[in-house]
Amino acid sequence: MNTTDSASPETSTVDTSTGDLLRETATRLFAELCEPSVLRAAEHGVWPEAAWTALEEAGFTKAMAPESAGGFGIAPADALSLLKVAGEYALPVPLAETMLASWMLAEAGLDIPDGVLTVAPNPAGDSLTLTRDGTGWRLSGEAHRVPWSRQADAMAVILRDADGFQVGLIRKGNWRSVAGENVAREPRDDVTFDGAPVVIGSTQLDTTRFRAAGAAMRTQQMAGGLARLTAMTTQYAQDRVQFGRPLGKFQAVQQNIAALAGQTAAAVAAADWAAEAMGDGVRLLPIAAAKARAGEAAGIGAGIAHQVHGAIGFTFEHSLHFVTKRLWSWRDEFGNEAEWNRLIGRHMASAGADRLWAEIVAA
Repeated sequence: MNTTDSASPETSTVDTSTGDLLRETATRLFAELCEPSVLRAAEHGVWPEAAWTALEEAGFTKAMAPESAGGFGIAPADALSLLKVAGEYALPVPLAETMLASWMLAEAGLDIPDGVLTVAPNPAGDSLTLTRDGTGWRLSGEAHRVPWSRQADAMAVILRDADGFQVGLIRKGNWRSVAGENVAREPRDDVTFDGAPVVIGSTQLDTTRFRAAGAAMRTQQMAGGLARLTAMTTQYAQDRVQFGRPLGKFQAVQQNIAALAGQTAAAVAAADWAAEAMGDGVRLLPIAAAKARAGEAAGIGAGIAHQVHGAIGFTFEHSLHFVTKRLWSWRDEFGNEAEWNRLIGRHMASAGADRLWAEIVAA
């Protein structure tokens, strides 16, 4: 038995619906692109150019954009399901960020550039200022923990001026990056703008709804990652023999795997709920609840997977850590459980006790 290789995610039955066909295509493609050697190289800073080129050629990077902007023009829930598959395979490129930026730009009536796109996540502490420069605009300030800024060809940001909220587009070469990374060793850089030229377009998104859109995407990725963990852990428990019988025959291990499967089911349901909310005007409460629940599942699920795998799961040669490190990172990005639970709590407290059930049903 090869103990350094893990079970691949199972391919679902092909369905004729658009969403299922899209996921089937993504599953085949990501299985080819995300070999362990590619993931290991990415952790050492090697940009997987072949993977990115394949995504662009498939059109996945603009999946959430309308047809008029060069996208698929499909329901947001179908487009977002790509990120479940990406999370399942620990895809080491910014597909989610490029999809989000493309969607924001199209919604604001701006052209979508080709290439790698990213977004400034707008956490507390960011300070971005727009100033008029003749007939154009300039951007100054700092953005923290920007995903993949060193690889990005352009960046989309949410800004506010006297007329309301705007989407800003900044091209490569107009910001300075200080390299950083998340737990999965993916780039998360601090970025400075010194009067950078920016093109703006008005948007219906505010800062909170923008972060909710990002949270919905991370929820998809966590759901996919947990599905992979469940498959890997179940297979390992069947293959690994201890004290004369497979680990999966021990009741304690069976209980842990059952708990992992339960957490995965909860995260998948949460991801589906968040995707529906994205297609319905970025409704905050469902996305907040989904991100918080999926984040909780990610923490519990990663712990169980490592417990069942034992020491081998922590080795660099094994594939488990590629998924668990991303789960730990994704649960904190675009708002962790505490942030989104506070939003829910404040909303419910403001609504009052008499409105509690009505608010739950409305969500």
